[in-house]
Amino acid sequence: MATVAAIRRRLFGAPLDPMNPRTRQHIALAAFFAWVGLGADGISASCYGPEEAFRALGEHAHLGLYLALATAVTVFVIALAYNQVIELFPTGGGGYRVATRLIGPHAGLAAGAALVVDYVLTVAISVASGVDALFSLLPVGLQNYKVPVGMTIIAALTGLNLRGMKESIKVLLPVFLGFIVTHLALIVYGVAAHAGEFSTLIPATVSETVSLSGQIGWTGAAAMLLLAYSQGGGTYTGLEAVSNNVNVLAEPRVHTGKMTMLYMAVSLALTAGGIILLYLLWDARPEEGRTLNAVVFGAIIESFGWESRWTVDGAILLVLALEAGLLFVAANTGFLGGPAVLSNMAADSWVPHKFRYLSTRLVTENGILLMGVAALAVLLLTRGDVSVLVVLYSVSVFLTFAVSLYGLCTYWWRHRSQPIWMRRFLLSGTGFAICAGIFAMLITQRFFDGGLLALLIIAAIVALCVSVRRHYDWTRTQIRNIDETFSGLPFGSITRPPALESDAPTAVFLVGSSRGGGMHALLWVNRMFPGHFRNFVFVNARTVDSRSYGGSDELEALKTEANSALSYFVNFCHSKGWAAKSYLSFGTDPIDEFTGLAERVCAEFPNSIFFASKLVFRHDNWFVQLLHNQAALVLQRQFHLRGLQMVILPMKIAV
Repeated sequence: MATVAAIRRRLFGAPLDPMNPRTRQHIALAAFFAWVGLGADGISASCYGPEEAFRALGEHAHLGLYLALATAVTVFVIALAYNQVIELFPTGGGGYRVATRLIGPHAGLAAGAALVVDYVLTVAISVASGVDALFSLLPVGLQNYKVPVGMTIIAALTGLNLRGMKESIKVLLPVFLGFIVTHLALIVYGVAAHAGEFSTLIPATVSETVSLSGQIGWTGAAAMLLLAYSQGGGTYTGLEAVSNNVNVLAEPRVHTGKMTMLYMAVSLALTAGGIILLYLLWDARPEEGRTLNAVVFGAIIESFGWESRWTVDGAILLVLALEAGLLFVAANTGFLGGPAVLSNMAADSWVPHKFRYLSTRLVTENGILLMGVAALAVLLLTRGDVSVLVVLYSVSVFLTFAVSLYGLCTYWWRHRSQPIWMRRFLLSGTGFAICAGIFAMLITQRFFDGGLLALLIIAAIVALCVSVRRHYDWTRTQIRNIDETFSGLPFGSITRPPALESDAPTAVFLVGSSRGGGMHALLWVNRMFPGHFRNFVFVNARTVDSRSYGGSDELEALKTEANSALSYFVNFCHSKGWAAKSYLSFGTDPIDEFTGLAERVCAEFPNSIFFASKLVFRHDNWFVQLLHNQAALVLQRQFHLRGLQMVILPMKIAV
């Protein structure tokens, strides 16, 4: 065990103390780091979103001018609309929290399921597109190795994120900055070099548009443009990441979130819109084994007139390597946002509660592992085909966008008394119309090319979540009934309880938030061993999960509630004339915390026996075991290995 712990510590880093005020300051993201960690997803979409849109135009490349303008405008509309989400929900949760609070829990579930799919696909499509960029530099015969390389990268990113958010961002920061500098320079130069063509490009575009409308009608021309526009929907997919992760931003979180969103909007609008302009101005044409970005950036670098072929090839290699690297940085966003969505859904009991728990490095480890495994499966099943992945990706994203922005519309309509309501309502409504339109186009035009599959996956997740919620609701009702059964127990009248005797027999109860479980164990012990135990000790180890670690107020509320629960047991024992004491600890792993407290108790009371209640279901199966941790059994094993005696008391809640 010591060897495994040492290996884990070396791989993922030393444990962090969640109750130390400096810890959150250490891991909280300032606007710049949030732009890197969360904004990379949006900026990286410029590596595949504009290409998918431009390819959809086919022979009518002149419509690319409209696409460039529409892309830039759409970025700012969605970004400004999502600033409202940051204001209204400063504890994070994004589209899931918006839909849940402003529309209803089932709308929130649909948005949450779509977001989970979105973040899994963020990892898969970013890695697949990054690998495509890398293999644009290699011979066509090596294309068969793309999937194994992609899977290796996903595994590496999973391990990197288990070390912590800030640590992973710092490692990937040079790649992000390198991409921004090189691509901005190439876009500015590429547009400036052909600036003289704008005087003829605009009239030619208008003329060709009129000619096209004469052939297929204005409706047909508009439909063609809208289809291409929706195909490039992947360009906007990273804009919701900030609102989903406001809770990990540095204080003041709302201001930091808005600054991060501003950085994202400006950088994405310039990059995506600029790249579409480059395709148009430099007459980029698809080539086998190469992305359009590789084609156009290669042409720009070739135009520099450098004499050395090695210099030209080296520059192209650097640009495409940074592009691939940024896509891998963007994949990291899936490991930040996906677990955050799962933890919020776990808090509402839509998914197993274990997705709320933080690891020793204060990351939601179970969520990170799920994102990694799911992304590996998606990459393997689709063989890394970006054209398929981008449809799946865009459907899930724009479903979330549409639901969230509809929720904002309903919010401002209900708050029409506020002076700013009309401006906010129109902004939200415009964003909703854009996102709902893109979603409808994707479903109707690409129904059999990924649209149907995306809807089926989201529906399957929703069905599973409903089953999980029903079980938790039923279990919660049973526990509440037990608590009510014990709530009427009368307290005694003794005001001066006896003092604790360190060498006397001591009953130690491992209790949680349920009073019924603790009282069940206490009364059972006194009934089975009347007068034997002279001391009664209550031990509680509270888990600091992703929600309670959102800020100082949440932590203080957790402390207050935990101390109140322990005081109830101690006061009950004192009223009966029994010597009692309590111990409380906070951490990310309840097993480690309970074990540490047990050793402290035994040091003070050597003749201790530990008691813990365990829920027993009439119909136990793998599904029930997945939803409920087996903490009592794990603790019993840990205690016995340390020479501590522990008894598990079954508490049947099934009827």
